[in-house]
Amino acid sequence: MELWEYERAAWRESAETVCGVDEAGAGPLMGPVYAAAVILPRELDIPGLNDSKKLTEKKREALYEIITAQAAAWSVARVEAAEIDEMDILNARMLVMQRAIDGLSLRPELALIDGNRDHGSRYAIETPHCLIVGGDGKSASIAAASILAKVSRDRYVAEVLDKQYPQYQFAKHKGYGTKLHYQMLDRYGPCPEHRETFLKKWEARRRG
Repeated sequence: MELWEYERAAWRESAETVCGVDEAGAGPLMGPVYAAAVILPRELDIPGLNDSKKLTEKKREALYEIITAQAAAWSVARVEAAEIDEMDILNARMLVMQRAIDGLSLRPELALIDGNRDHGSRYAIETPHCLIVGGDGKSASIAAASILAKVSRDRYVAEVLDKQYPQYQFAKHKGYGTKLHYQMLDRYGPCPEHRETFLKKWEARRRG
């Protein structure tokens, strides 16, 4: 599928400035959830641009540098683990995506949002928007946002949280519920960066 189809449709409908938005880190047991919003110059050709999940870490890192250098505007935001516990992950995802949009130096007339949800019980996407399921593989702007969100979170986990809490080996698993991560939880228990609401099954198993 051609990656500019959704953007072109928006331009035809008189939305001059269109951003793509995606989040990363909704699933892990620890750390913040990140989101990025990106406004690309029209029809900008970025070879290899795709859904971040389909790219190697090396390719994502290279594309991150290209996107941040060439985007008309970009913004990255995060919601911390304690905030996720306080509000739930759906509300955290909505909040972090809106924070990313609000952080743009250009005001978008339309946001292309990856996924099928635009609100939780407390927070919603307030910018005029269009939801696209699988958008990170269908829209250039969303694909670019997916890369910025993923690389930003991975760097924070590997370069900051892994050094703060080396016993959990966060750099290896990025906080996902891998066998290694659960082994480290069994050994050391949770740290302040763990999402308590994501550990209920683990705690029940431990108590049982």
